Amino acid sequence: MEMLILYIGFLLAAYAVIGNDVIQTLGTFLTSNDKTHWLILWAFASTILTVTLFYGWYFYNGDVSYNRLDKIPLPETLRWWHLLAPLTLLIITRLGIPVSTTFMILSVFSSQQIIEKMIIKSVYGYGLSVISAFLLYIIIAKRFESKKSIAKVNEAKQKKYWIFAQWVSTAFLWSQWLIQDFANIFVFLPRRLSIYEFIGSLLTILAIMAYLFKNRGGKIQEIVNQKVNTRNIRSATIIDFCYGMILFLYGNYNAIPMSTTWTFIGILAGREIAINYMLNKKQLKNSYKLIAKDFAKVNIGLAVSIFVVYIIQIIKEF
Repeated sequence: MEMLILYIGFLLAAYAVIGNDVIQTLGTFLTSNDKTHWLILWAFASTILTVTLFYGWYFYNGDVSYNRLDKIPLPETLRWWHLLAPLTLLIITRLGIPVSTTFMILSVFSSQQIIEKMIIKSVYGYGLSVISAFLLYIIIAKRFESKKSIAKVNEAKQKKYWIFAQWVSTAFLWSQWLIQDFANIFVFLPRRLSIYEFIGSLLTILAIMAYLFKNRGGKIQEIVNQKVNTRNIRSATIIDFCYGMILFLYGNYNAIPMSTTWTFIGILAGREIAINYMLNKKQLKNSYKLIAKDFAKVNIGLAVSIFVVYIIQIIKEF
């Protein structure tokens, strides 16, 4: 029974985490390459995922989480109520709400001290993302995001060097995101995977990704599509590079898991404010409303995860 819960938990977590979080990383990539066959995009992302997963498994002695689960041990006995978190996340994902999978999944297995550290790191990450994206786009908005500059790139049918730059920036961002979020996906599995567990989990994740790519991201993709110029390949490249650098520099500062969702929403928020401030001040009010709406959505995940943990604690006592 316990093994059944373990594997069901992994399947639910993998599907929910990838379905909810992958759009943060590949959303702009999917949007700006909407005319490219999904199999090509899937093969590209799958290659990077396989390399990143294998690197963690090989160089961290079977630990594909890159030591992010060191202080979050697998319980000696898994109970049915451990499945409440991934089930809740799955439902919220289907509704198109971009919640933090880090809080939703890991909180059930973490101590109060670890949860507090995750929240603090994620809040700082959100603030850093807003400020960094705002300052960056204040500098580059007129040159890279104005209607004239966008038109020039479109007239050139997405210049080859921008296409190359986007695929490179996506590869960099995707690998950094995976390093952060493998902990959320693999929390139900042993902290040291055997070769068979490694291969089985990899094939499962690739199958889930194939379904997601074929459906072009699902409802979560709408958050990316609503933002200014995200269909433009140059804009998508800059977003991806900015996001990747924050995850690389800040996310790897220590091994405490953090919410990549908060970082992603922060980047879109800072970018949206800066672009409209520099190019279209009349839209600032609408930008603030959209940003507030997105921030409210990610906080739903934090509130729901705390509620789920509370419910589980009550169940434990019976």
